[in-house]
Amino acid sequence: MNCFLSLTLEEITRLISEWNYPAYRAGQIFQWLHQKRVVHFDDMSNLPKDLREKLKEFYYISNMKILERFISIDGSTSKYLATFGNDSVEFVRMEYKYGSSVCISTQAGCRMGCKFCATAETGFSRNLTTGEMCTQVYNVGEQPIRNVVLMGCGEPLDNFEEVVRFIQIISHPKGYNLGQRHISLSTCGLVPQIYKLADLKLQITLAISLHAPTDVLRQAIMPITNQYPLKELIKACEYYAQQTHRRITFEYALARGVNDNLAHAKTLAKLLQGISLCHVNLIPMNKARETFSPSSKKDIEVFAEVLQQMKITTTVRRSLGGDVLAACGQLRANAPIN
Repeated sequence: MNCFLSLTLEEITRLISEWNYPAYRAGQIFQWLHQKRVVHFDDMSNLPKDLREKLKEFYYISNMKILERFISIDGSTSKYLATFGNDSVEFVRMEYKYGSSVCISTQAGCRMGCKFCATAETGFSRNLTTGEMCTQVYNVGEQPIRNVVLMGCGEPLDNFEEVVRFIQIISHPKGYNLGQRHISLSTCGLVPQIYKLADLKLQITLAISLHAPTDVLRQAIMPITNQYPLKELIKACEYYAQQTHRRITFEYALARGVNDNLAHAKTLAKLLQGISLCHVNLIPMNKARETFSPSSKKDIEVFAEVLQQMKITTTVRRSLGGDVLAACGQLRANAPIN
């Protein structure tokens, strides 16, 4: 059986037509799925019973089981450990003054092998489907989500087709209707996929997990650099900004004694000065693997000041959920499956 949440409105319309039901039924179904967020076909009360039975025969809406929920001490962050079939993932809801955000996973595990990321220790199991991504958004409480970030377990652009389908479905005006400018996608730098994404001209925010200003240093912590050096990555980012007219965020996690000195800051600024639409988001390295520890508050402030002096727009991200291992790089999703 297939997950019905993975179908676009156009695909549902074609299916309903093949089954000889009126086309308007497709819109009703799409609303039940993405506006009212039902998890059982029987809850679609304005559909004929025979149509509901037919849907149940060939599809399911969600196979997600939430095993545990961990809430941070300050109540700002909830981490969910869930399973899809035999695969486990983690996703996170975060509360801000401007509303709620959810950080979802796009893969069960990850094959990028970044040295500072806990997910890398679990290996790669499989890509998640569009429906499994939607389910994470729809099952983090009753209050609506204002922002979705694709920064959980996995590399989104390594699951390109399903991720793009997810963006198109969740932003559909007849469904959940989340504006694309409220969606952020983080990638370690899969260059060919960045070009493909640029050509789609989606209005999402692209975030590049950079974390080092030179190839030598980046190769040591992010193996993807061996395949796509910084020169190629920056060129792809310039193309993306030109095609979409959207500012790119460069994520830079500061690790004590690794990538946080003045020379690193100056080199980073020079690397990015050719991109007119860019912004650096500095992140204190979250404790995920023993090799890395966060930079001091003073070193982060000095690093940010250097970038700003060199005309690079810079912010320092407030870390949430570290006490429940819900912060960036800490998602592991290695719970045993019973």
